[in-house]
Formats: sequence, C-alpha cells, structure tokens
Amino acid sequence: MTFVRACGLSELEEDTPKRVELDGTPVSVVHTEGEVFAIHDICSHANVSLSEGEVEDCQIECWLHGSAFDLRTGKPSGLPATRPVPVYPVKIEGDDVLVSLSQES
Repeated sequence: MTFVRACGLSELEEDTPKRVELDGTPVSVVHTEGEVFAIHDICSHANVSLSEGEVEDCQIECWLHGSAFDLRTGKPSGLPATRPVPVYPVKIEGDDVLVSLSQES
C-alpha cells in the first residue's frame, strides 16, 4: 500500500474538514475524536464538496442536502444519499498525515 502526504497534522483543526487533492482525487481529511480520517470529498448524492460541511459524532454532513457520512466507513446515515463514499487508510508519521488511495471500504 502506497501512502502519500496529504497535509501536516498541525494544519488540521478539530472537527474542521480540510480538502486536499491526491493524484487528482479530492479527499477530505478530518481530525475528530482523537483520530484522523480521510474520506472521498464528493457527496455520492450530489456533486458537492463534503469538506464544506460540518463534522459531528464521527460523521461529515453534506452542506447541500444534509446527508451525513460515517468517517470510518463512508456509509450514509440517512437520506437523500443512499450510496457510501470511499474512505482511505491514514497513518501519521511525525507531523505528516499520510493517506493511501487504496480504499478501505
């Protein structure tokens, strides 16, 4: 599994998504509940950026229609979204947040 640097851990604010592009793939990196998660940044229901939404209870909410996605699994917790979004493995090395575009789920 190949990991690439997404951002610095010190660049992440708690519960505030950060959008990054990794090899042309939009990814939202989120530091919440003591962990760092990486999730595909485009909502599966509407073509909008999830990183513009809010984070609560280990979920990121799409700002447009209110669907929330679990940061651990990518599964939506309610309508209108019915399809999950990809989540990606994350590891921390020093201040570097590394993400692999290989999908966990």
